[in-house]
Amino acid sequence: MKKIKILKITFFTLLVFFLLTLTFLFFWHPKIEEKIEWGVVFSQKQCEYLNLDWKKVYLEILDDLKVKNIKLISHWDLIEPKKDKFNFDDLDWQIKEAEKRGVKVILVLGAKTGRWPECHLPQWLTQKLKGKSENYEEEILNFIKVIVERYKNSRSIWAWQIENEPFFPFGKCPKIKKSTVKKEFELVKALDSRPTIFVDSGEYSFWINAAKLADIVGTTLHRKVYSNQLKIYLSLPFPPSYYFFKKLFIKKVFKKEVILAELQAEPWCKNPFLIYCPEREQEITMNFEQFKKNIEFAKKAGFDKIYFWGVEWWYLKKKENQPQFWEKAKEFF
Repeated sequence: MKKIKILKITFFTLLVFFLLTLTFLFFWHPKIEEKIEWGVVFSQKQCEYLNLDWKKVYLEILDDLKVKNIKLISHWDLIEPKKDKFNFDDLDWQIKEAEKRGVKVILVLGAKTGRWPECHLPQWLTQKLKGKSENYEEEILNFIKVIVERYKNSRSIWAWQIENEPFFPFGKCPKIKKSTVKKEFELVKALDSRPTIFVDSGEYSFWINAAKLADIVGTTLHRKVYSNQLKIYLSLPFPPSYYFFKKLFIKKVFKKEVILAELQAEPWCKNPFLIYCPEREQEITMNFEQFKKNIEFAKKAGFDKIYFWGVEWWYLKKKENQPQFWEKAKEFF
């Protein structure tokens, strides 16, 4: 009986300790950074998906929002529509406009660079891959080399992001081999001395691969999403401390900086093209209150560099006489 009593006390003590620890992790957060660098992610394609004039949106981001940190996506299919035939006009223009204003640029390179369908392989390559091996290592390395060599003298570009969550199974993508991604990083480091960034899932990764390959670890932070697997909308349960302690681990073990490269600031709908998502459905995952909550959450997670994901949508809402997202964002730039 005495042994059973001791076991009960031990179990109860451990349970209380576990519950207290869990409560601490859910409600504690580190001191908010005094100085936070805010930026946005910009996609020419996303503007086009939303039926917006992408050049006008871009200039408004620079001149009205007065953004000083921007992440630009080099969509492969737009730049190399035919094999070895490159069209740099649009990306040249984006980078030159950033340079004119002293805006700091992260340039995203690779096949999987963000925005639906996530991978942006040109049609000539997808035709080649049909029914054959999914290996496109030679083509992607050549594309990355061309991009880096073209823009490595830009005074605005301060870092190269290589791929976007390459090992996270999201989007319509051929399998991306770890060996290929490693070669991509090695190639960029051989071509230029500026830092490389590996963006990994904030919710479903511990960022180990990112820390091993890149100079800087980038992560994502989403609060309300649509699950294709469960066919429902979800509020993700992770507290700010979940991100903070992973960030602390990477800093202590790998001596790497961690930045928030993608903070959800737009809806996540069942249909990935927001133009086809009714406003009532958009509000399930993003409204003005949720927008402000996401910002506070990111600050509580202890990040000092934060890039908003959704600036093109803010502009659309502004056009629709809902300027509150756009106007609120001005406070951070």
